[in-house]
Amino acid sequence: MKNLKISKYLDTRLGFFSLLAVLFWLKNIFAYFTAFNLGIESPFQYFILLINPIATTLFLLAIALYVRRTKTFYVTIMLIYFIMSLLLFANVVYYREFTDFITINTILGAGKVSSGLGSSALKLFDPLDAVYLIDFFVLLYALGRRKIKQDETAIKGRFAFAMSMLAVVIFSGNLFLAETDRSGLLTRTFSRDYLVKYLGINAFTGYDAIQTYNTNQVRAEASPNDMKEVEEYVKEHHAAANPETFGIAKGKNVIYIHLESVQQFLIDYKLVDELGVEHEVMPFINSLYHSDSTFSFDNFFHQVKAGKTSDAETLLETSLFGLNQGAFFAQLGGKNTFEAAPNILAQEAGYSSAVFHGNSKTFWNRNITYTHFGYENFFDASYYDVNEENSFQYGLHDKPFFEQSIPYLERLQQPFYTKFLAVSNHYPYAEFTDEEAGFPMATTSDNTINGYFATANYLDTAVEEFFNYLKASGLYENSVIVLYGDHYGISNGRNQTLSELVGKSSDTWTDYDNAQMQRVPYMIHIPGQTNGGINHTYGGQVDALPTLLHLLGIDTQKYIQLGQDLFSEEHEELVAFRDGSFMTPDYTFYGGVLYDNTTGEIAEELSEDEQAKIDGYQERVNRQLGVSDQINNGDLLRFYTGSGLEPIDPESFNYKDSLTRLVSLEQALGNDSTSLYSQHKQQSTVELYQSKSYQEYVAPNEAQDTEVTPSSEVVAPAK
Repeated sequence: MKNLKISKYLDTRLGFFSLLAVLFWLKNIFAYFTAFNLGIESPFQYFILLINPIATTLFLLAIALYVRRTKTFYVTIMLIYFIMSLLLFANVVYYREFTDFITINTILGAGKVSSGLGSSALKLFDPLDAVYLIDFFVLLYALGRRKIKQDETAIKGRFAFAMSMLAVVIFSGNLFLAETDRSGLLTRTFSRDYLVKYLGINAFTGYDAIQTYNTNQVRAEASPNDMKEVEEYVKEHHAAANPETFGIAKGKNVIYIHLESVQQFLIDYKLVDELGVEHEVMPFINSLYHSDSTFSFDNFFHQVKAGKTSDAETLLETSLFGLNQGAFFAQLGGKNTFEAAPNILAQEAGYSSAVFHGNSKTFWNRNITYTHFGYENFFDASYYDVNEENSFQYGLHDKPFFEQSIPYLERLQQPFYTKFLAVSNHYPYAEFTDEEAGFPMATTSDNTINGYFATANYLDTAVEEFFNYLKASGLYENSVIVLYGDHYGISNGRNQTLSELVGKSSDTWTDYDNAQMQRVPYMIHIPGQTNGGINHTYGGQVDALPTLLHLLGIDTQKYIQLGQDLFSEEHEELVAFRDGSFMTPDYTFYGGVLYDNTTGEIAEELSEDEQAKIDGYQERVNRQLGVSDQINNGDLLRFYTGSGLEPIDPESFNYKDSLTRLVSLEQALGNDSTSLYSQHKQQSTVELYQSKSYQEYVAPNEAQDTEVTPSSEVVAPAK
């Protein structure tokens, strides 16, 4: 009898509405406790977590209650239910990799990112993810087979309105409880985790949509007067160059080597295999790190958000932050005005420029953004011989990538500014096979972590081969080579599994440890220098551009840059993370909690002076991030003329047939050509590039040296 009553109730519109509301609530709760790490700290927060899906679920599903026609009602309510379920499912998958939630800007930029993802996205799925969508298809089947009958009696308008108002009342109560536990939730700078923890996925998405709209309005309403506040901040924040390092690399080529997903803990790290044998993960990069010719930084942090690699590029080349929502390259890279490194060096010191990347040119919208940065050349996957054997979903593997880049590098006029985007050490850290196999895998329960060390070792050998070429070709002595990690390789959600490998315990792992893991390598290698060493200064990627320009002898005072020269005596050791967290030598503020760096424990019972110091840090971090957002969201650099740079015409850059253009330029310059090819008397240096297998690296005595002679021809890789 009881089952019969339930069945009859489900055959009513209100019953079907109730069923969907309960199912969606259950899916939210399942996601909260299995997919997200929301940092629940008290029974009160557990209670808020349990009720926060209710209001928005009722409010959205109640839209269908206003529909009177039978078929239209069921189509509408099922469509709403599917969209909510799909949004929840997408956030679960996204969070698994990025430890973050999907924003409107992320959704809008998805098409510009998806072309480079390929099969790696499939590895983010878990069989349990079916929970979020399978019920939708079961309900469709039940409705289609009349297991659940369609009620032809419409819901009265007054009842539908009452349900909507009930949802509003519940949300108001939810918000009141949230504000009680976390004051200023919607007005102060908190992480998105807080918004989801206290208000739920739907409410967070709605709030984010409002914020995104407001941001777009800022751009439309921006004016030259808005630059005044920015200029005042930059003037106050500027750190004068250190006379001892200013200009020590003047006139040298700049070669950036992008160490994909490499974290600082890999420096000097040795992986112990099952037999207890130690294997040095990155022996060559370690040797650079400790070289007297390298200025290395061991407290250098990535400052990226959802844009990850592209955000790192934004920081290093413009000294501005990425967006708090979505990827800057995808959203604004093709719209904004920049004072980026390649353009500054071209106009200040006559540098040519090029990016090398064995992946799709449209990935992260690079082909458009680079024209706005002022890059003259972009050698993307179309310039390389990319096939199934030498590549994966993120592009050409590192060894063939560096080797196949040589015909283009040797044709650039010197001095040049170049960036090599290596990708092999990218999630999902696939094990190399055949001649590249050999480096041991870690033996944790997470395959992503297990493969991370082997791909990092492969990157190390690729970088060594490239350095050997630079030395053999003669480029090495006349270049400054900057190696940098772009972002974390192991996400916060996996750090507890990693903890045992870095000498920690998963039982005591906290957000303090997560914060420390955001360190990435930053090394400036200048051949001929002997005053290098390991610098303990705290800094971040936003500091890279002013640091580099001062080394090249270019004063940054007239440029709009938010970072500071890491060598400057005026450098402030305060590192801002994109979510408003920060790092100093004494304190770590991360995930809304303040830690004492001396103990790694939560900093409690601060004195008035200590609290004032922390408040000052937070104020300066908020201002730096706020100024960056003003510049980016308002495209304020279009109004700035103080640098004296001529405006860039993005349409003047054409990345097709770059090799042909470089060869034509060489011929036009004749004896005045400064390209490496010209310096070698019109002979290619391609054959100077030597590549070895893994086995030859671990058993160098077995490798046979061969003498090479430069070829008289330049041969582009076959397509």
